[in-house]
Amino acid sequence: MAERTVAVASRVGLHARPAMLFTQAVAAGGVPVTIARPGGAPVDASSILLVMSLGVPHGEEVTLAAEGPDADRVLDELVALLATDLDAPEPTAPSGAAS
Repeated sequence: MAERTVAVASRVGLHARPAMLFTQAVAAGGVPVTIARPGGAPVDASSILLVMSLGVPHGEEVTLAAEGPDADRVLDELVALLATDLDAPEPTAPSGAAS
């Protein structure tokens, strides 16, 4: 079983939008993934309700685990996602810029 540990970068933690984006990426990965807080039981990372119920705050480390032929690739992609502030505002075009 492959494992990775990563600090959650989103400023509100793993709630609402970040949890939705994370669980969608897990589902798209095609391998079963679990997520756990330090000392906690792992939960199915593809379930937005289970992920949000963990209550992971900004900066806390979580452990991801996966099994399967693409486990390492999927975990690397998920780590990169969680290490990004998924609550950051989308960049907008400067005023007066052509569309």
